[in-house]
Amino acid sequence: MSARAIGASSKFRFGHLQLGANAGWNPRPLALKRLAWEIEKRTAIDVELEPAIVTLTSETLHETPFLYLAGDREFELPTGAAIEALRRFLTFGGFLLIDSAQAGTGSGFDASVRRLMAAVYPSPAKTFEVINTEHVIFKSFYLLDKPYGRIVTAPALEGIVRNGRINCAYVGNDMGGAWTRDDFGNYEFTCEPGGERQRELSFRLGVNIAMYALCLDYKTDQVHVPFILKRRRWKPKDDGAVPPPSGTPRKPSK
Repeated sequence: MSARAIGASSKFRFGHLQLGANAGWNPRPLALKRLAWEIEKRTAIDVELEPAIVTLTSETLHETPFLYLAGDREFELPTGAAIEALRRFLTFGGFLLIDSAQAGTGSGFDASVRRLMAAVYPSPAKTFEVINTEHVIFKSFYLLDKPYGRIVTAPALEGIVRNGRINCAYVGNDMGGAWTRDDFGNYEFTCEPGGERQRELSFRLGVNIAMYALCLDYKTDQVHVPFILKRRRWKPKDDGAVPPPSGTPRKPSK
């Protein structure tokens, strides 16, 4: 008989956010399940493949600290109670990933997202800022240089940053469109203009964002610098240290 010390509830699970009666809240129904499968396959994270459908007023909102909000059209702002619930969720450690299936800035969904976050942080006002490609979110698992999705019309990852932490990341390139497959295992959409390489980079971005939400700035620790430099084909300066035997875990620096 097998037994779990912690239980299935310890698994990482996406919370798919449904805002009120918004008809466009689930434009890519199979996208999160596919990303969850990729995270399970590529990393050591134990993942629950089926996302949980949640609302901001749900009493169990805290059970899914990673929320995913997608859409392909304009939506109405939630009620004051729901806005306050989202503010508390983000303030006390929750993470929100926003993915535009309408793709690009200036769309109805884009305008709604910006109104939503302006309502969440009215005073002092917090607005989306461009996340520099040197930020740890671009190297939390894979080394990336831009946000990828089904298309690449939005050139930058945007985020709401509080106390040095990104608590809301916004990608305008339809990552879900790159991730989703139909019931026969075929990808539903082509990725333009980069094809299958662009799709792979979209998966890598999803993995990176999940890893960042779980680990924050852990990858900025100096113990990882030689590895990152090696990946970039630069040679780190020899400090005379003797490397540990193969397979020996390094102790993190304090």
